Amino acid sequence: MLRHSLAVVSLTCLVSASAIAQLPDGADSNWHQWRGPLSTGVAPEGNPPTSWGPEENIVWKTAISGKGSSSPIVWGDRIFVTSAIENKTDEVRPAGPVDPPQPPQRDRRRGFGGFGGGRGGKPTSEYSFVVYCIDRKSGDVVWQKTAATQVPHEGVHSTNTYASASPVTDGKHVFVSFGSYGIYCYDFDGNQVWSRDLGDMQTRASFGEGASPALYGDTLIVPWDHEGPSFITALDAKTGDEIWKKERDEDTTWNTPLIVESAGRTQVIISATNRTRSYDLANGEIIWECGGQTTNPIPSPIAYKGMVLCMSGYRGEALQAISLEAKGDVTESSEVVWTHNEGTSYVPSAVLTSERLFFTKGNNGILSIIDANTGEAYVDQKRLPSVSSIYASPVAAAGRVYITGRDGTTLVLADAKEFEVVATNELGEDVDASPAIVGSQMFIRGANHLFCIGK
Repeated sequence: MLRHSLAVVSLTCLVSASAIAQLPDGADSNWHQWRGPLSTGVAPEGNPPTSWGPEENIVWKTAISGKGSSSPIVWGDRIFVTSAIENKTDEVRPAGPVDPPQPPQRDRRRGFGGFGGGRGGKPTSEYSFVVYCIDRKSGDVVWQKTAATQVPHEGVHSTNTYASASPVTDGKHVFVSFGSYGIYCYDFDGNQVWSRDLGDMQTRASFGEGASPALYGDTLIVPWDHEGPSFITALDAKTGDEIWKKERDEDTTWNTPLIVESAGRTQVIISATNRTRSYDLANGEIIWECGGQTTNPIPSPIAYKGMVLCMSGYRGEALQAISLEAKGDVTESSEVVWTHNEGTSYVPSAVLTSERLFFTKGNNGILSIIDANTGEAYVDQKRLPSVSSIYASPVAAAGRVYITGRDGTTLVLADAKEFEVVATNELGEDVDASPAIVGSQMFIRGANHLFCIGK
């Protein structure tokens, strides 16, 4: 209990130091968005189990039709998750709970191959783009809504899906992006409040889409980087109406924006190949920009002590700590407080716990732990036991860091400067989506099921 209390105290200090944008009431005890309440991958009030398996600490598991690598979000007793159901091959059926004593079966046919696999050809089947609301206590489906049904205009990478963007909620409404297939707002009873069609993306090599929307107050930020005219737009969360829209000199990017309050403004920060840029939430004006990332930045930016930490790891390695006081083009200037250009992530985002940043190299099970103040390494590219390939981003709570591999193995590490394995757990199902932690429970979305892990 003391260890958990100390973790909560240190994370509370971190929130203040990071100048994270104002959260919806109650968000700190929920997981209302991609990367959690602090946008760091940390659950400040979380304390999930350290061990689980087919017959241990699985409270329930619920079958999810179709495919999706979007992560679940949680508010109160409601869990929201999205999926794309290929109507030609997948039965459009209500999802439902499965008794925990039945061991989950690993199904390689429906799992996901390693990155580097081929892109999919142009689909001919119709897909249903579905939003699920699941009861947190029982795993029962409260409602499921089909947002759209259509034949996709392009294929996706063999490891991607048509439901890769995670939802976000303010505790009253849930906002869902299926990208080219629409942006949607639902109330908690499943009534559609509004929808927007922003057009069709043409992604690089038909790799597919994946950036999640970000929410601040009544403003929803939607990134739209692709091989056509790229832009970022702010929508009125109440109506879906456009507040502002700014063109971007960028190609396809799968980066989810960070919204942070600093230097007297609310900044919208998004990484991309040419520049990391900060936009003024009020009007879309560029506050600052900085070059130095590699191609295809995917990891989400993280705010920390007046800086934003931006990372990429495809065809190069880059991690920059940029001052949130910056203005104009600050490439290679003193506003870049420090850099650490070794062992950085490609797909997974880092997790920031207290003053330590945990991340893995590329999509591989090779871990670094660095001092977020200086960029100096405590652990430099340590190979992880039992975890080799990773898409899911690590999460943390109660002095522990959870790293889940693509085969469903989760390694639990001590949140410390030294490398210490606390536990190794097998789920028995492939996992690409990042877990969510709320209270004493962790929610992991596998290839076929949503799992609730708890005591």
